[in-house]
Formats: sequence, C-alpha cells, structure tokens
Amino acid sequence: MKSDKDLEHDRYEARARAALAAKFESGAEAGTLPPALQAPYDRYARCIRESIADAQTSVLEIGAGSGAFSSTAVKTGARVIATDISESSLELLRRGLGDPANLETRVADMEALPFGDEIFDLVVCAGSLSYGENDTVMNEIYRVLKPGGRFVCVDSLDHNPVYRLNRWLHFLRGQRTRSTLERMPKMRLIGAYEKKFGQARTWYFGSIVWLAPVLGLFLSPAGVGRLCNRFDRACKVSRSAFKFVMIAEKSTAMGDAKNSGLSS
Repeated sequence: MKSDKDLEHDRYEARARAALAAKFESGAEAGTLPPALQAPYDRYARCIRESIADAQTSVLEIGAGSGAFSSTAVKTGARVIATDISESSLELLRRGLGDPANLETRVADMEALPFGDEIFDLVVCAGSLSYGENDTVMNEIYRVLKPGGRFVCVDSLDHNPVYRLNRWLHFLRGQRTRSTLERMPKMRLIGAYEKKFGQARTWYFGSIVWLAPVLGLFLSPAGVGRLCNRFDRACKVSRSAFKFVMIAEKSTAMGDAKNSGLSS
C-alpha cells in the first residue's frame, strides 16, 4: 500500500505532466488570485523581498510545486534553489519562470533536506507545511539556515470550523490525504516556531473569506477583498483565520531577540 507521501507525489506528478503536455505556463504570481485571497500572499512576497539583501543571498524554497509563488525570490536576483518531491512539477516551474540563471531546482523531501548545516540565508514555503511531519520539517529548516537567517511562510490555519469542513470534503473526494489534514498548521505549531527560532512575527488573514460568495452578490471582487481585510484588522483575528504569514529569524546568540527587526 502506498504511503500518503507517495499518493501526494503521484497526484502532483500527474497534474504537472498534464500541464506540460498542454504546454501550460506556470509561475503564476499572487496577483492572479481573487482579491479576497490576495492579502496574505502580498505580505508573503513583501517579507521575502525585505529578507533578501542582494544577489549573494542564498534562498531555499521547500515544497515549491510548479512555482506558483516562486517568482518573488527569483526576480530579486538572489540565488534560489527550489525543491519539491515532484520532478515534473519542478520542470513546470522552470518553464514557467523562463529557466533563469539564478534558479536551480532539485528533487528533495522537506523532511530530509539534502543540504549541509547553516548554508542558507532564507528559507521560504508557500502552502506546503502540511506535506511533512511538522516538527521534522521545522528542525530541518532550522538546521539549514545560517545564524541570523530567516524562514518565511504563508499557509492555511486549521482552527476555523468552516475551513476544516471544506478540507475534509476534499479528503472524502480523494483530493487530499489524511496526513495533510492532521498536519495542517495550528497555533501550537506557530508557537513551536517562535520557541525554536527565538524570534518570530505572524500575521493572520481571511477570517470571513468563506462568506465571499455571498458578499459578492452585493460588492465587487475588490470590495469583498477590502471588507475581508478590514474585518481581519479590526477584530485582530488569529485562531479563526484562513491564512497566516510567519517570518521567523534564527538567533545568532541566545537572548538577542531584542536586537531583531521582527519586534517592530
């Protein structure tokens, strides 16, 4: 019997091969998302750009898939290695981004990254944390980051019952594996990253995005997006959020959190 990881690999391989056969161009940017879902990806992109100093910055993307959110780091000119367990997805990523000189792709399991200790300035991840055992992935990210290096991610949160129900429906339809449901990030995981890294900042988004179809009967797509974002800011959502963005910085020494720019 195949493991959940094998099933996910096969699913994404099949999807990428179909896209390649259809000459589909990947590398879509966050701007192609509906306005109601745009804000977390805007924040994610901003955190990446602010974390890249120059072309010598070394960036690792884990769970890159077909590269839907890989272009932000690549366009800075930094040295980027994009990884995924699906070779066909990575081929789609390269084609979609035009195979730039500063991009390398490598098949890799995020639970056992094939890199040495403390070699990357930045690790990024968009929506892939549930595809590996949470603590194992966290420890691997921490291991490959240099002291002072940063981890930036955007992902879904598991506490809102509406979103949890939707994910279970996808599971029942064979569009998800059980392990990805069980590993969906929770507040406990965010707290674990904060403790592991010593300093982190988190933003939460989309508490009422599930109402977007109804709101769309009365408002434009842009209006729906603005209303959802205002609600998040006014209510300071966290556990009810759909998405979160986290930036965690690996301490250079114990107790140096007060010197980090993340505290502002």
